[in-house]
Amino acid sequence: MPTITPVNKILIALNVVVFGLQYLLGGLIDVLFALWPPQGAQYGYPAFHVWQLLTYGFMHGGFAHLFFNMFALYMFGSDIERLFGTRRYLVYYLLCVIGAAMMHLIVVTAASSPPSPMVGASGGVFGLLLAFGMAFPKRTLLLLFPPIPMPAWLFVTLYGILELVMGVTQTMAGVAHFAHLGGMATGFVIIRYWQAQRRRRR
Repeated sequence: MPTITPVNKILIALNVVVFGLQYLLGGLIDVLFALWPPQGAQYGYPAFHVWQLLTYGFMHGGFAHLFFNMFALYMFGSDIERLFGTRRYLVYYLLCVIGAAMMHLIVVTAASSPPSPMVGASGGVFGLLLAFGMAFPKRTLLLLFPPIPMPAWLFVTLYGILELVMGVTQTMAGVAHFAHLGGMATGFVIIRYWQAQRRRRR
């Protein structure tokens, strides 16, 4: 079984450490580093700071939230790091986290949603999922519920459609579906940009 790659190992460790700090420090770390919408401060909610576009992606709302995101990071991240290389993998992952945050803020602002914090590595994870489906489209993935095998390209496509439907219909309140889609969209743009650069060099 291939070993976990260096940057992926660091990302998982950072998420675990930050989760521990959340547990020890209580709500203090959430106030400063979770992603708060800019309009929330006028209603007495914690202020938005630009660093939150990145820091929210290393925080989680509970152990299950942390576990499933880190499991996905473990499953998909190392293959993408080997494909992209260490530096590009880190850049890709962090930009997907930021892109997911920006999409989330755009949607909640346009919808005038009640201010609430967002946390979780899902934006980066969905960017990795998109990259995995594009790089290894025929590799078989097995769903957990139900246990149905399918090629990676189909899994990613169906998952993206499901997230869009749930976001539009506001299914599963409290889940930032458009942040997930923002991570995927950011990943797609980055990959296409890198592909265009490679073609120009040739």
